[in-house]
Amino acid sequence: MQFSSIARLSLVCGAIAASFAAAAEPAIVYDMGGKFDKSFNEAAYVGMENWKKETGKQYLEFEIANESQREQAIRRMAEKGASPIIGVGFSQASAIEKVAKEFPKLNFVIVDMVVGLPNVQSVVFKEQEGSFLVGAMAAMASKTGKVGFVGGMDIPLIRRFECGYAQGAKFANPKAEVFANMTGTTGAAWNDPTRGGELAKAQFAKGADVVFAAAGGTGVGVYQAAKDGGKLAIGVDSNQNHLQPGTMLTSMLKRVDVAVYNVSKSFAPGVTVLGLKEGGVDYAMDANNAKLVTADMKKRVDAAKADIISGKIKVTDYMADNACKY
Repeated sequence: MQFSSIARLSLVCGAIAASFAAAAEPAIVYDMGGKFDKSFNEAAYVGMENWKKETGKQYLEFEIANESQREQAIRRMAEKGASPIIGVGFSQASAIEKVAKEFPKLNFVIVDMVVGLPNVQSVVFKEQEGSFLVGAMAAMASKTGKVGFVGGMDIPLIRRFECGYAQGAKFANPKAEVFANMTGTTGAAWNDPTRGGELAKAQFAKGADVVFAAAGGTGVGVYQAAKDGGKLAIGVDSNQNHLQPGTMLTSMLKRVDVAVYNVSKSFAPGVTVLGLKEGGVDYAMDANNAKLVTADMKKRVDAAKADIISGKIKVTDYMADNACKY
């Protein structure tokens, strides 16, 4: 009898321990486009997988299919005791804010937006700095002096990419002409490769020979159009050089993978800002684009990078000035 009581006690204690172990699991909610969008969401997925490989622990995840699922998914993770709960993308900010207030003892993370609560870590990036570098590279690679930009959803955040890109292009070639189009005004703009291809082709028709896409899954259509037209394209967020080798001049790296890995490993409430200096943004070089970027181009871009980090070059932030003239 005594042994069975001890056994039962052990089982109960084991169950309690298991519940606390589950409570320590982080959770991630991907936004529209899915975790394999080859861009922003996928970078977040890579960060979680890196954390999983290093720690040997598991995490919870959910891919939303429509906008109404954001709050529901985040609340479900909170009810399971997950912490931190990571919302990928600015669109999840309101849901994170609401649920974080309901579960003050849990930790939450929002990527790409700021939520001012004591149990929320907000991670934002200086996209304008990385975009400046790829803009400079685009202008140097262009034979026509005309370059293009295809954005996803028309919001200030994507205008920040556009603004930085244009500044970089003008820095490398003051006479450069920059064409810019946005894909749409709803979340569907992140996953419309057909429309992305159409916008890129229209820019090519006007003389652009390099186009930068900051449009999530929509960018895949831009890259295909560039390949089909014998032009160059620039990827975004993840290193997308491998998608169309020989066509991808470079990719503007937004290290969402690093951010997600870091917050999973160590939560720190408040605002975390990641720019060139912090390794949060950069441009990509690998075997897929090595032949497209000359030594002189790389030298000039790296010099600009050093000057941005030192403060010698000031890159205008569209979201601070709410304007970008070029």
